[in-house]
Amino acid sequence: MSLPHEDYLQMSVRDVYRSRFSDYARYIILSRAIPDVRDGLKPVQRRVLYSMYKEKNTPDRSYRKSAKTVGDVMGNYHPHGDSSIYETMVNLVQPHKMREPLIDGHGHWGTVDGDNAAAMRYTEARLMPIAMEMVRDIEKETVEFISNYDNTTKEPVVLPARFPNLLVNGVTGISIGFATEIPTHNLREVIDGTIAMLNQPDLSLDELMKYIPGPDLPGGGIIQGKSEIRKAYEKGAGRIMIRSKTMIEQGKQGRHLIVVNEIPYTVKKKALVTQIEEEILEKNVDGLLEVRDETDREGLRVVMEVRKDADIDGILNYLFKKTDLQISYNFNMLVIADTRPQQLGLQRILSSYIAHQKEVITQRTRYDLDKAEKRLHIVEGIVKAISILRQVIDTIMDSDGREDARTRLMEQYDFTYEQAEAILDIRLHQLTRLDIKKYEKEQKELEKKISTLQGILQSEKKLNKVLEKELTEIRDKFGSDRKTLLQDEIETIEVDISITVPFEEVILTITEDQYIKRTSLRSFNSSGASIETCGIKEGDRVRSFFRTDTIRQLLLFTNDGNFYQLPVHEIPDGRWKDIGTSLVNVVALAKEQKIVQAFPVESLEEMKESSFVFITKNGMIKRTKIEEYSTNQKKRGIVAAKVKEDDEIVNVHISGDKDDFFLVSSSGLAIRFPAEEVPLTGRNTAGVRGMKTDEGEHIVSSFVLHPYDERILQVLTREGIVKRTAVSQFTNQGRGGKGILIIRRRKVQPHEVIAAILEETFQKTLLAQTNQGRQVTPDWEAYRTQLSANDQGSIGRNMLNLAAGEEVISLHTEARVEAEKEEEAG
Repeated sequence: MSLPHEDYLQMSVRDVYRSRFSDYARYIILSRAIPDVRDGLKPVQRRVLYSMYKEKNTPDRSYRKSAKTVGDVMGNYHPHGDSSIYETMVNLVQPHKMREPLIDGHGHWGTVDGDNAAAMRYTEARLMPIAMEMVRDIEKETVEFISNYDNTTKEPVVLPARFPNLLVNGVTGISIGFATEIPTHNLREVIDGTIAMLNQPDLSLDELMKYIPGPDLPGGGIIQGKSEIRKAYEKGAGRIMIRSKTMIEQGKQGRHLIVVNEIPYTVKKKALVTQIEEEILEKNVDGLLEVRDETDREGLRVVMEVRKDADIDGILNYLFKKTDLQISYNFNMLVIADTRPQQLGLQRILSSYIAHQKEVITQRTRYDLDKAEKRLHIVEGIVKAISILRQVIDTIMDSDGREDARTRLMEQYDFTYEQAEAILDIRLHQLTRLDIKKYEKEQKELEKKISTLQGILQSEKKLNKVLEKELTEIRDKFGSDRKTLLQDEIETIEVDISITVPFEEVILTITEDQYIKRTSLRSFNSSGASIETCGIKEGDRVRSFFRTDTIRQLLLFTNDGNFYQLPVHEIPDGRWKDIGTSLVNVVALAKEQKIVQAFPVESLEEMKESSFVFITKNGMIKRTKIEEYSTNQKKRGIVAAKVKEDDEIVNVHISGDKDDFFLVSSSGLAIRFPAEEVPLTGRNTAGVRGMKTDEGEHIVSSFVLHPYDERILQVLTREGIVKRTAVSQFTNQGRGGKGILIIRRRKVQPHEVIAAILEETFQKTLLAQTNQGRQVTPDWEAYRTQLSANDQGSIGRNMLNLAAGEEVISLHTEARVEAEKEEEAG
C-alpha cells in the first residue's frame, strides 16, 4: 500500500519560533490582556458580563452561585481555566478596585487588606444595575457577534457600553511587550466631559479638563501633580503621586494620634500597617510609638500614636517617603483601538467612545425602524381588513383551508403575504369596536415613531441629542460625588534625619585592620574615657577616632578611588571594649581595598561649595565638587577618582577654591601651588599631575594650606632625622614640577622621608615603627624646644636613638581624644 504524498515546507527553526511567537503575542495582546477602547473591557470581563446577562443573572433576580457563572463562561466562551474567570469576577465585585463595581457580590469577596475571596462554591453574585447599561440594547443588533471558540454559539466582539467604562473603572493589564495602567475616574465628570466633546468635537484638552480634572480613585486619597495628569491626558503616559488622607486627633496622656482614613489606590492596608510596624520596631522614626488598625463597619481607620513632643509633620514626611502611605502611579493608557494596541490621550479615548456610541445608537435605530415599519405594515393591513370586514369574512369562509384563504385575500384585496397571515391570525373577539380603535391608535403611534427614527438616522444633530439625553440619564441615576482630592504640585518630601534617628553623641573608631565601631558616650566614659582602653584585635591599632553624633554621615575613601557614605546611626553599636565590626560587613568593600581617609560630616549638601581633593602615590591630584557625589548608591560605593593600576590614593582633603596644596615626596622635596591650578573635573576622572616623581620616589604626605599659613612642617627620615620648617617659606610654584628641597641632600645614601606632619598633629600620639619591630614614640613636644624652624633646605638633626642597622619604616598617627573633649567626657 502506497503512502499518500506529503509536501514539506522548509523553514529554519529561527523563522518558525519567530512566526509562532508573533502569533502568540498578537493573541495575548488582542484577546487577553489589553482592553478595548470602546467598552473598556478585556475579553474575559466582557464574556463574564455577557454570560451573566444571557443567563438572566440580573439585578431583579436572586443571587446565583459564582461557580455556575464561572462554568457557563468557561464552557461557552472562555476555555482558559476557572481561576482566571473567577479572579475576573472578584475584581469586578471589589469596591476598592472598581469606582463603579459591575457585579453585586454576596459572601466574602476579599478585602482592602489583600485577603483573597472565598472559593467560588461559597460566593454568589448577580449583575449590578449599572452593569445593565453595559449590555443595554445588545439584543438589537447594536454590536457585532462572532462565533465562540467551538462554533456552538455567538459572543459579542464588544459590548454597547452605554457609559464610558474604560475611564470610569480603569484597567490594569500586562501583555507581551505591552502593559496598560488606567486609573478610575468619576462617572459624573466623565459623562460631562463626554457630552462636552460630543457638542464640541474640537474641544481643547485644557477645556476638557475643566470637566475631567483628574482620576477619582475608589479609595479616595490625594493625587498630586496636575501637570503630570495633563501630560498623561495629552500623550497617554504620565506619573502622579497618590497620598493617603490623614488627620490629627488628641490621644491619651497628651499624645497625638495620626489617623489615616483613606489610602492610595492598589495599596493593601495590611501590608501598609506592617510597613509602619517595621519602622517602629527598627526604631527608624523618633517619636512614633504604635500603629493600630481600627478599621470597622464605619470605614477604614489606621491610627498611629506619637509622642506628645514629636514632630508630626516630620514623621509623616518620613512615612510618605519610606512606606506606601504615598506611592507613585504611572499612567499608561494603552488600549485596543482600530484592531491594534495604541497609547491614546483623553481626547482620543472619548472621541473613540463617542464614535462607538453613535454606531450603537445608529444600529439600534435601524433595528427599531425596521421593526416599526414591519409592524406598521401589519397594522395597516388589519385596519384595511376591518374596513371591509364582511367581504374578508365571506372570502375566508368560502376558502378551502388557510393557504387558499391567504391566496384569495392577496389576490382579491391586494394584501401582502404578511398582512394576509396577520388577518388570518385575528380572533373574532379582537374585532370589537374598542379593538378597532386600538389598531388605529397604534397605526398613528407607529407612523410618529418611524418619523422620529428616520429623523435620527438622517440628522447627526438629532443623533447627538439622543446620545446626550441617554448619557445624562445614566449620570443622574448612577453619578456620585468625587472621592479623591486633587493638588496642583507634587510635594517634594524632605526628611529631616533628626526625625528618623534619635540624636546621640557617640564615639567612632576605625582600626588599621579596618574594624569600625560606634560606642555611646556612656560606655566610653565608664571604660575610662581613654583611647588606650579601646577594644581591638591583637596587633591592631586605632587609626581614626571621632567624637560625633548619630545625625551625621561618615565619608570613607579607599586607596583604589572609591567613595562610601555611611550614616553614623547605621554603624553597628558596640561597647567600648568590643573590637567592633569588620567594615566589609557594613559597606561593600573588596578585600584589597583599604580606607585612606574618613570624615564625619553633617551632609554633603551643606558642603557643596567645597571640593574633594585626591592625592595619589605617583603625584597625581584631582579636584571635584562635592555635589558630584550626591547619589543613592553611596553605601554600595561609587567611583570617586580614576586611579591607574600602578598607582593608589594616599590622601583625601576637603578644600575651598582659595586654598593651596602642599605635597611632600619621599626624596625630601615639597611643592606648593594654588587650588585654582587644579581644574575641577567629574567623578570618574584621573586628574592632573601635581608633583613630578622619579622612579622609586612617591608622595608621603599632603596638606591643604591657607595662603597665610604659619604652621610648622616636620619631616622624619628613615635614619630618624627630624627637620622643622615653616610652611610660609615655601612659595607657590607651578603645578607639576619636582618641588624644592625640605632637607639638604646627602651625596651618599640620600635621605628618604618616611612622613611629614604639621604642628597640629602634635596633639596626637605618633609611633615610629622600625625595621627591627620596635616602636619608638618620638617626643615631638620636646623637639619643638630643641629644634628651631630652620630654613628650607637646611640639614636636620638625628632625634631618635636607633641601633646599628635600624631604620624607621613608618610613622603611625595614634588616635587620641582632644583635651577639651576629654574634660567634657569626664
